[in-house]
Amino acid sequence: MKKKVFVSGCYDMLHSGHVAFFEEAAQLGDLYVGIGSDATIYQLKSRKTINTEDERLYMVKALKAVKDAWINRGSGLLDFVEEVKNLKPDIFFVNSDGHTPAKEQFCKEHNIQYVVSKRVPHGNLPTRSTTALRKECQIPYRIDLAGGWLDQVYINKFGSGPVITLCIEPTIEFNDRSGMASSSRKKAIELWQTDVPSGDKEKLAKMLFCFENPPGTKYVSGSQDAIGIVMPGLNRLEYDNDFWPKSIKNETNDELMNWIEKRIWIVPLYPRKDSYDVDANSQITKENIKLLSDAAQKCWDAILDKNVDDWGKFTTESFEAQIRLFPNMAPDDVLQTIERYKNQAKGWKISGAGGGGYLILISETPIEYAFQIKIRR
Repeated sequence: MKKKVFVSGCYDMLHSGHVAFFEEAAQLGDLYVGIGSDATIYQLKSRKTINTEDERLYMVKALKAVKDAWINRGSGLLDFVEEVKNLKPDIFFVNSDGHTPAKEQFCKEHNIQYVVSKRVPHGNLPTRSTTALRKECQIPYRIDLAGGWLDQVYINKFGSGPVITLCIEPTIEFNDRSGMASSSRKKAIELWQTDVPSGDKEKLAKMLFCFENPPGTKYVSGSQDAIGIVMPGLNRLEYDNDFWPKSIKNETNDELMNWIEKRIWIVPLYPRKDSYDVDANSQITKENIKLLSDAAQKCWDAILDKNVDDWGKFTTESFEAQIRLFPNMAPDDVLQTIERYKNQAKGWKISGAGGGGYLILISETPIEYAFQIKIRR
């Protein structure tokens, strides 16, 4: 009797990469496909699909590698729970950028074999991904490497310090509410549609910051997001009792950017829940702020020195200082995921304001199920 193999995804803009993925999965048994609903895709990506769920279902079911397919009835990253419980598959098959620790844990709890695709294109065909085909918008995302929260006046009024950001190409379509400055990026898309225009980057970053935070804004977003999106490369933003940094240091040296790219690994977690309250139980003290500031400065120095051991060490120290300020940043399940990966890495942190998002790891060697980024030059 053939094994049951389950895969789940959006499968919008169906292309040869999807077909090769299905064919690879079908080699392991009868293939069943759960498709994310239009509502789920909008919830995760804040955009409508090109093809409706009915169109996507029709196309997927027409493929000879697929035994059966349906629209998942759940929501979020684990929208397939009820369908999997009913199907009782032997194998859950994912591609490398579809892996999350939550999916792996779900499979472990339900005694399902978890297999990650090698993502090999068919024959001589090129490697394809839906993100790569979406060329209409090239506006970057932002990674905060260290010092996050120091761009908020209610923090930096008690102590100055740097925030370290990295401007990255949209090679991955990051989830909303996941600490990659997706809200600021949406505002940038409203302003500029397809890409950051040429010109004075700091002035453009101020334009984006003001557009996102018009007069009367109750909660002003941190300016590190706008700056991190607009200013290419690696940035050190020094904050001192103000919304805008008093100084910006920018590094775009190609040798340094290549060195950084080879040592950052990212593991998807899950979007922050709507009920997430980072401010609850906060411990905003001068001592904790100084710990964050000192670690961020040391992190910057280590990167410029290309000292990966110190970079990892002070990335972790910066993250631990953030947790001292805001304990809710790191839920128990995220801390458990960090425990699984920490022996493979020099250092680690959660993206943005925490509560989920992405686990960012510093390592000189590949990390299982993690992907890498491309820095905007």
